[in-house]
Amino acid sequence: MKDSIFKNSAFWWQIFRFLFTSFLGTILHFLYDWSGKSVAIAPFSGVNESTWEHIKLFFFPALAFGIIQSFFFKSNEYFWQIKLYGILVGIIAIPAIFYVYNGAIGKSPDCLNISIFYIGIAISCYLEYRAFTGKEPKFSYPEIAVLCLCVIALAFMVFTFLPPNLAIFQDPVTGNFGIIP
Repeated sequence: MKDSIFKNSAFWWQIFRFLFTSFLGTILHFLYDWSGKSVAIAPFSGVNESTWEHIKLFFFPALAFGIIQSFFFKSNEYFWQIKLYGILVGIIAIPAIFYVYNGAIGKSPDCLNISIFYIGIAISCYLEYRAFTGKEPKFSYPEIAVLCLCVIALAFMVFTFLPPNLAIFQDPVTGNFGIIP
């Protein structure tokens, strides 16, 4: 009985995670412009239309939800490892789907690009659900998972201001990289 309650709970947590990440990620897409291009908002929101900035729109809401969820999952020894797994899946899925699709058919319409964001979130949530319900392997050392998430967060913040000269960081609309003063 306890297993089915937990599985049910894990399912609903992932539904809430999908909704939270989708809603907050959508808000973060516009927040930088809405804030008058605030430098304080920039590390967490999209500052241009690059693929990197769209991955950031997934990462920070997913991490924020994980922090909130951690207070309810204190007894799960694999919590942060599963969160790292789920977040990495989303970080990889969004650009992978985008680049494969665009490579196959050329430039995609904005409505499809938006759908790719939500599909990436859904894939991440589904695989995280499977991990929480014991259908995926888990690894020890939650400290390493937390450290990895912190390094990823730092990379998103730093590359907002100092992006490498790589296509994933380039705004396809302006041709610029990161925040241009």
